[in-house]
Amino acid sequence: MPRARRCLLRPALAALPLCLVLSAAHAESPLFSADGYRINLYRSPTPDSLQGATIVDTPALQTLLSQMPPPVLIDVYRRQWLQGQFIEDQPHENLPGSHWLANTGDGELTPDWQGYFARNLKALTAGDPARPLVFYCRADCWLSWNAVKRASAMGYKTLYWYRDGLDAWQAAGLAVTPARPEPFP
Repeated sequence: MPRARRCLLRPALAALPLCLVLSAAHAESPLFSADGYRINLYRSPTPDSLQGATIVDTPALQTLLSQMPPPVLIDVYRRQWLQGQFIEDQPHENLPGSHWLANTGDGELTPDWQGYFARNLKALTAGDPARPLVFYCRADCWLSWNAVKRASAMGYKTLYWYRDGLDAWQAAGLAVTPARPEPFP
């Protein structure tokens, strides 16, 4: 093998063990908690079904929104939380009329975040567990899947998962509005 080729190959081979170690560590990280919530790789393909919820696409969501009373729209996209406040690092938009319950789609919630989620759902539904709720995030986002699963475990009965979320809404050319997370007490 020519010397120049060997010199190029050596760094690549030296990096290979590190790459294998990182891959193995990543492969050993669980994707789901013991309770069945997704806790890793949130932005990856999502399933075609979710027990306890009806999956809706954009036309079905538009139909739901025209009914009375309309469902409560809940965006669960993440927002950085640091030193007791949301960090507005980049603009976020959501469907008009949505309530942004940031970070409540994480697979593991601290008691404070669980309380934030529970208090907001109770307020948004006026304590009615049958009030329709639509959860969304982005396409290929497990955060909304987790939030629906969590709301179901809390006893909410009429749940919808807008699986492709904000991305599908925007792809349909529909209006969005600037968003701010609901205040975290």
